[in-house]
Amino acid sequence: MPRHKTIRIGCGAGFQGDRIDPAVILAAQGRLDWMVLECLAERTVAAAQLRRLADPEQGYDPLLRARMTALLPLLKRGRCRLISNLGAANPVGAGRQVVAIAQELGLSLKVAVVTGDDVLDQLDPDTPTLETGQPVREYGPPISANAYLGAEAILPAIATGADVIITGRVADPSLFLAPMIREFGWPIDDPTLLARGTVIGHLLECAGQLTGGYFADPGLKDVRDLAHLGFPFCDVGADGNGTLGKVAGTGGMITLRTVKEQLLYEVADPTAYVTPDAVVDFRTVDLVDMGEDRIRIENAGGTSRTGTLKVSVGYRAGFIGEGEISYAGPNARARAELAGAVLHERLHHDLPDLRIDLIGIDSTHRTDFGHGIDPYEVRLRAAASGATRELAERVGLEVEALYTNGPAGGGGARKFINERIGIVSTLMPRDAVRSGVVRLSTDRASGPALPGIPR
Repeated sequence: MPRHKTIRIGCGAGFQGDRIDPAVILAAQGRLDWMVLECLAERTVAAAQLRRLADPEQGYDPLLRARMTALLPLLKRGRCRLISNLGAANPVGAGRQVVAIAQELGLSLKVAVVTGDDVLDQLDPDTPTLETGQPVREYGPPISANAYLGAEAILPAIATGADVIITGRVADPSLFLAPMIREFGWPIDDPTLLARGTVIGHLLECAGQLTGGYFADPGLKDVRDLAHLGFPFCDVGADGNGTLGKVAGTGGMITLRTVKEQLLYEVADPTAYVTPDAVVDFRTVDLVDMGEDRIRIENAGGTSRTGTLKVSVGYRAGFIGEGEISYAGPNARARAELAGAVLHERLHHDLPDLRIDLIGIDSTHRTDFGHGIDPYEVRLRAAASGATRELAERVGLEVEALYTNGPAGGGGARKFINERIGIVSTLMPRDAVRSGVVRLSTDRASGPALPGIPR
């Protein structure tokens, strides 16, 4: 029997660099049962692996301290439990940091850490990638391989009674689905209930995108008070249907249009949206406008989960060198084009993928579509990848040299160099991935890991 008629789940972050104040408002005023912080993407977990390679104590979300310091007192006061994938490449390290922050704040806290998504040691380099079919080994030395765990991996962590549950790579909707399964006692093999919960998780996972962020387009799709965008929550029933909303007085809006855009966001096939928990068919979803920033979601359908899990593989892909310089005044475009020609002549033999953009003219579509724009000012950007740092550095050095070796009036030159992390995907048999839970608390340094089970 379900323990609750409804539960309220809110989303306090939709990506690693998201704002913190909307989550604070949700925690203080949203009357939540659960809050989810979705902070991880393919490149952020690979970048986190690089940070951990440089320092074994690092590798978790860089905003962990700021988020936990702001949220933990409010969540404890409101008896709201938190689930987040801000563990990234070091979930256990993240869990320890959460405990340390709670101790600093004088809070009694239990933390459960979900482990097992790091499958680098199990990765077969001859496994074909989903993008091209070429084996993983063709792309370069892998630095990370993280399986997308599902809700089932989170359930043992919830069962510990932890106030905060930290994960690494978990499928975004699964972060929201797990508390639904736990609270309502859903069978883990019921495709309809899991599909319904997955749709709600998918809608919530990008936070402000559901309430008008990334939607706004002045004069076409106006959003009120975008500067103070509120983040969403959903009141979910035991039948898996729910009603979306946000805290009264916050900016943004929840309408049929914002919900429909988010429903199709990052969905390649709406008839078969594959997650670790279910394969969802979005064609059956009903959306009902309830007024006052409330949208009802009903009747999602789906089929049972597949026998494989997606694995995101990060590999070292050399370095990116960049340089920028501005030209202003009469004939600015022609001078910028001449500067670009100089760069091409000096660099393209050694850096064949050199890209030169006139920002505001051809940098997005690679053409001005014949408009012949003659702007008053132009920003020139050059970028190229190099196998070594020294080779990639040449881009910025050549752009900087344009000050006195290029067209008249160049100014504001800047140069950058970053290691490049490539991402490819593959599949791994579900039963090859073994998850587990590590228990931590402010009352003891750590607890034993619970037995891992195949997912």
